[in-house]
Amino acid sequence: MAAVRLTASEWNILDCLWEKSPQTVMELVAALGDRVGWAKSTTITTLRRMEEKGLVRQEAAGKGKRYFPAVEREAAVVSETRSFLDRVYRGSVGLMMSAMAQRQELTEEDLRQLRAILAQAEEGKGGEEDA
Repeated sequence: MAAVRLTASEWNILDCLWEKSPQTVMELVAALGDRVGWAKSTTITTLRRMEEKGLVRQEAAGKGKRYFPAVEREAAVVSETRSFLDRVYRGSVGLMMSAMAQRQELTEEDLRQLRAILAQAEEGKGGEEDA
């Protein structure tokens, strides 16, 4: 699958659609007006561009349209995370974690979760080597 690259505006719309889908234009206008203060025209213009890019799909619903995400959240998250790591930390998870740890931005809960993730990753790699 090709890398998914989203603008902040595209994230806003897809986040609404990932939470609840399908949605009409007016449902999205209301949700995005509340979240980010968009006008109706901004929502409609962004939806049109996203449809052209294949990020959303729509189907007729009476006189209106219902919109669906055409991109899975997981694919977008993985692609954006990789892009962020490459841009900011030259692809190094270690550099990112070191920067966070040095600024003492990791809580005890963060550290517990990281230990669990690392243990799970080690178990996965160990299983591959045994196969």
